[in-house]
Amino acid sequence: MEEIELSKTFGFEAAHFLPNVPDGHKCKRMHGHSFRFAVYLKGQIDPHTGWIMDFGELKSIVKPILDEHLDHFVLNDVPGLQNPTSENIAVWLWNQLKPKLPLLDKITLYETCTSSCVYRGPK
Repeated sequence: MEEIELSKTFGFEAAHFLPNVPDGHKCKRMHGHSFRFAVYLKGQIDPHTGWIMDFGELKSIVKPILDEHLDHFVLNDVPGLQNPTSENIAVWLWNQLKPKLPLLDKITLYETCTSSCVYRGPK
């Protein structure tokens, strides 16, 4: 059977600072972003439903994590995000989502319109 990849993009507003950058670095100061991230699932099309997962079901899994931990939070206060770089946020998201989304293949996190990182899980 063929594999297919689907994605859904989510967003959240949050503040953070990077405690481990050199003094004087602009990211050492508290600042905010309109974060966006895409969740990618890879799997086989269910012959009955015609999809690998319902987008509504995907949203119902991801949205509570955003609402309870990320959206309008100071990310440094979130357990596991004491150093909330884009890379660490992507890994944190993976660790929250993978147990609920076995077909999770990768996460792309956009800190800005032009700056992003991709996490494909532990190797």
